[in-house]
This record gives sequence, structure tokens and C-alpha cells, in this order.
Amino acid sequence: MVGCSNGDSTAPATTSASSAATSANPGGTRIVIEDFTFSPTNLRVRNGAKVTVVNRDSDAHTVTAAQDKVFDTGNITGGVTTTFTAPSTPGSYSYLCTLHPNMKGTLIVT
Repeated sequence: MVGCSNGDSTAPATTSASSAATSANPGGTRIVIEDFTFSPTNLRVRNGAKVTVVNRDSDAHTVTAAQDKVFDTGNITGGVTTTFTAPSTPGSYSYLCTLHPNMKGTLIVT
């Protein structure tokens, strides 16, 4: 399930149609979980970047790499914020919530 959210106050000041679904913030970045969706769905980060995950739902969720679990937050209780480190190898990493496998996103490491 993919959804849109305009409640993220850290969105870049200028966006285009192509960047609306992708966020880039080399100094640190975040994924917001709300209404059983990841926002943004596609997130571009530098290798080794610290990624903050904010769970705004009341249910627990995870952010887990689909292959080899190169990153896995474990269960994030509702209302809790946690962090993980992006992989050091550049590439595209699909991730999901292991508790709700219909929740999917992509971490693009540069």
C-alpha cells in the first residue's frame, strides 16, 4: 500500500514532479511511518548515512531490507523514533515492514 502525506515539515523547500516521491538529504534523513505507509516511498541517501525512522502509527512496524537484511530496525513500537545506518555499498535496497509486508519502500544509496 502506497500513500501520500503532506505532513512532513522537513520536505525540501523546492520540489519538482520527479522529486516529489524521492527525498535526498545527505546530512541525515528520515522515514516517517503513518497510516501503514512509508514516506517518502523512495529515499536517496549517502552511503553510511544515519537514517531516522519515526513511527506515527499506534501499531508496531519495522524497516527491514528485503534481501540479506543489510539493515533492520527490529520492531518499532507506535509513537517511537529510532535510527539505523544506511549500507556502505551504493545501490538500490528494497525494504518492507516484516509485520505488514504490504508496506514497501526503496532506499537508494549513493
